[in-house]
Amino acid sequence: MSTGTPPPVDDAMAAADLPAEPVPVSAAGSAVRSALLLGGFTVVFTALMALTYDATREPIKASVEARRLELIGQVLPPSEYDNVLLRDRVTLPALSALGVNGPVDLYRARLGERPVALVFETQAPDGYSGAIRLLMAVRADGNLAGVRVIAHKETPGLGDYIDPAKDRSRPEWIRQFQARNTTDAASWTVRKDGGDFTYRAGATISARAVIRAAGRAAAAIAPMRDALFALPAGADAREVFQ
Repeated sequence: MSTGTPPPVDDAMAAADLPAEPVPVSAAGSAVRSALLLGGFTVVFTALMALTYDATREPIKASVEARRLELIGQVLPPSEYDNVLLRDRVTLPALSALGVNGPVDLYRARLGERPVALVFETQAPDGYSGAIRLLMAVRADGNLAGVRVIAHKETPGLGDYIDPAKDRSRPEWIRQFQARNTTDAASWTVRKDGGDFTYRAGATISARAVIRAAGRAAAAIAPMRDALFALPAGADAREVFQ
């Protein structure tokens, strides 16, 4: 048995069996690759967001409009008008009588082209616990169709009776506004202050704020109702109040 030195290995075969050395990647090349990956991700993410927006835009819009019509239905029954109410609107300027900083949408209800009512929001800034948002409807004859509190922070179990959802009395306190003539709206207040609106003992501030805010708004809008009904849909009503 031979114990001599092993036969020489072919250099080319030995080199072929060894793993290839990695090609070094420059810092610039790495940055370019990262930028391309990030750019690709951004494009894909943006496309997905766009598709999601397109798919949900109409359902969200429909949901918002349905909720708005539901609120309006609390001051003006839908059976009383037949126009597309949310499309028949004008923009009120920032009126101090409405207590809102900025323009306000006013919706015009009609039945067979006949004016029925004006629906709009106003705000009482002087509630016991802060501002109280109201929704009102003034009929074409100048009387109120109704008033509803749509947002407030009044004390639970005490001042929140202004909200029919919290008021357990029958009829609810807020129904005092229904069919009320607006001729003397600017002087509306509670009986304690010389008016004819009722209130709950120990919770006068909430009622006073709502009554006076509704009165101020009615006094500003009701006299302008014919001019507001005459404006084209989508118009700015600033000229009516100049």
